[in-house]
Amino acid sequence: MPSYFHPVVRPSISQGGGATETALPTVTVRVTPDRSVFTGETVTLKCEIEIKYNTLDWTYQWYKDTNMKSQSQLYPEYSDTLTITGVTESDQSGFRCSAEIHGRSQTSLSSSAVYLIVKALPTVTVKVPYSPVFTGETVTLKCEIEIKYNTLDWRYQWYKGRNMKSQSQLYPEYSDTLTINGVTQSDQRWFSCRAEIHGRPQTSLSSSAVYLTVKALPTVNVRVTPDRSVFTGETVTLKCEIDQYRSLNWRYQWYKGRDVRSQSQLYPVNKDSFTINEVTGSDQDEFWCRAEILRRPQTSLSSSSVNLTVKETKPKPKLTSDTEGSVLTGNTVTLKCHIDQSTGWKFYWYKHTQNTEKTTTETNSYTIHRISDGGQYWCRARRGKPDYYTDYSDGLRINVTENLKPVVSVDPDKQLFRGETVTLRCDIQDTGDTEWTYSWTIQKRNRNIITQCNTQECKINNIQQTDSDKYTCRGKSVNEQYTEMSDAVTLTVSSDKPQTDLSVSPQQWLTEGDSVTLMCEIINSSTDWTFSWFTVQSNSTVNKDVNHELGSNSNGGSKGNYTVSSVTVKHTGVYMCRAERGDPVYHTYYSNTQTLWITGVSPSVSLIIRPNRSQHFSSESLSLSCEDHSKSTGWTVRRYTEDKLKPCSSSDWRSTGTTSTCTIRSLNTSDTGVYWCQSESGEKLHHVNISIHNVDVILDSPVHPVTEGDPLTLRCLYRYKNSSNLRAEFYKDGSVVQNQTTGDMMIIPTVSKSHEGFYYCKYPEKQESPKSWISVRASQVKTRSFNMITFLLAVCPYLLVTVVLVFKCYRLRGELFV
Repeated sequence: MPSYFHPVVRPSISQGGGATETALPTVTVRVTPDRSVFTGETVTLKCEIEIKYNTLDWTYQWYKDTNMKSQSQLYPEYSDTLTITGVTESDQSGFRCSAEIHGRSQTSLSSSAVYLIVKALPTVTVKVPYSPVFTGETVTLKCEIEIKYNTLDWRYQWYKGRNMKSQSQLYPEYSDTLTINGVTQSDQRWFSCRAEIHGRPQTSLSSSAVYLTVKALPTVNVRVTPDRSVFTGETVTLKCEIDQYRSLNWRYQWYKGRDVRSQSQLYPVNKDSFTINEVTGSDQDEFWCRAEILRRPQTSLSSSSVNLTVKETKPKPKLTSDTEGSVLTGNTVTLKCHIDQSTGWKFYWYKHTQNTEKTTTETNSYTIHRISDGGQYWCRARRGKPDYYTDYSDGLRINVTENLKPVVSVDPDKQLFRGETVTLRCDIQDTGDTEWTYSWTIQKRNRNIITQCNTQECKINNIQQTDSDKYTCRGKSVNEQYTEMSDAVTLTVSSDKPQTDLSVSPQQWLTEGDSVTLMCEIINSSTDWTFSWFTVQSNSTVNKDVNHELGSNSNGGSKGNYTVSSVTVKHTGVYMCRAERGDPVYHTYYSNTQTLWITGVSPSVSLIIRPNRSQHFSSESLSLSCEDHSKSTGWTVRRYTEDKLKPCSSSDWRSTGTTSTCTIRSLNTSDTGVYWCQSESGEKLHHVNISIHNVDVILDSPVHPVTEGDPLTLRCLYRYKNSSNLRAEFYKDGSVVQNQTTGDMMIIPTVSKSHEGFYYCKYPEKQESPKSWISVRASQVKTRSFNMITFLLAVCPYLLVTVVLVFKCYRLRGELFV
């Protein structure tokens, strides 16, 4: 609220004896400091009466606004002054006062209104003439106030620093400019100024801070186009380039010559470049330029000089290729057109003839992608305006040959097992002596991955299922020639070790002199395996450390055979096999076991079977007897069924003199097994295979092997009625036997080794019988014939030599099949 002062009461004027009529004095309002003030200032309004009447006892009243009807008394009476401190824009209005002599109401006087104008404080700004300022220049900062107020009596102070608390007065008062001569990096700071009207302290104003940027002078260089080394007749353009602040208003001057004293200005100012048309040897010299910013002479800069070299001879490029010898089709060839110590050229490439332009490149390299045929190539170059051409290069012939495609081989196999070691080999059928490097790629989930393997052979140790991917390779020669990508090889890795399966051919039950083959096969067929066979020691587990290795076979396949051409009783036992391959060696699991039963030949003991056949119907009876022709005792029937070794039960057993008989009253399929005669000392003779079947049709075949030259009769038996009225079909090794069959029988009058095999029979619309193996052994006549050959060899040395050679071949043949 505005403050005010109470009036001082003055004594009234004495009246004389006669009245003198005088006009009323005038009343005016005077404003201090001015009728136009700024917000925040203090304003004093004074109600003044003509000085000759101011001794009267006047009282005063103050009014705001010029409309008398709306005026209201602002302040109490008696004060001739009205003071308003901290004026605001709301105080901008008309003010008037009234005065009257105390006790004389007729003397009431009113002043005319005075209008008080209140304005916001003007802004103050620091002006920097240009930015950036370069070191060494003189810069003048100016403190500027809005132009409509610059007629007032302003006084100034300058400050350095952005923070007002840390600012200090730099220079004396009153100056609205600040000049810094020869600026340095230390002058790169914040600057601000303050201004106030003389005698009116409330008008003190501060500018915002302005940052003075001080930079080092930029460098000036001369660039020569097309090159500092040119040829006679070319057009050369020199340009004066400033590395920074190119947008400033630069002016230029050009000079020629090394000695400063002899240098002369070549061209007028304001040109940053000049051109020399068709240069000659006289233009070979040093050139440099000078630049300065217009109206800033302290920025004068000089470039370093450049030496322009002018050659007299027209250039001839040299054409080279990045390959030596022939190029493989589909490869990339890069040609290069060399021009010594020269730049700015555009290159032209020609094939077959110089008149046919092949292509144009900005660099001296021309790459032919997937080249298909060869030919003669040339190049030349052009630069400048107008065009300046070099001579043609000498021709270069590129020979192209058919590309090579590698082949990937896998050792040991593409079908692998977890933990194996596999080696991939990349073979390139190159007829020359090219040295190749190799790269391998794995395709995983439709994404190609380049491996770290870069040799011809890539080995993967301890392979896992995650390595079941496609593998390809390619070769690269020393001259950067690439072969085609090989066809992909897919590796399949099983999750576990491979299983082996052991089988016996022709059967497990044999007679001395028979041939038997143990066949070992890898389940899920693979290759490159070496097979080994073992006998299992009694009461031992299946472990190589306690097994006796019989032999091995390395035929490189997934199956291996071990053959004993003439078995003896000692071959009776349990057998197994396993396989191995790779480096380091990788073993399969041991196979299942197979048991061989070998029957000895002894005229003193016979095994008699009633009925005498190898196959029997279930629920029938069977009798087996051991007869000792030497009249000794102690031979009994033993059997091996359901993996158990046992004698006949006591209810089925009887012994009469030298004959012991085992009778099974009602056969069961569990009675299928091997039966033999065994002495009290443990000797075993005449192993036979007896099979019991719960079927309708069986084959009546002999239990014991058939001797060569003897007849063989087979019958097809039907369980429920006489089979003589039915016609049976007989099969050998899966093929029907067309001849030698009558009704339910098949008769072979003279048996030979070729008749050995698996036989079975069937009736029309009936099930077929189980299979039985018919074994054929050599006759005693052949044995005597061999003894006769031995006698002849003793009396005929020359025949002996011949037969020995034949016998060695026979033994060698036997070893190959063992």
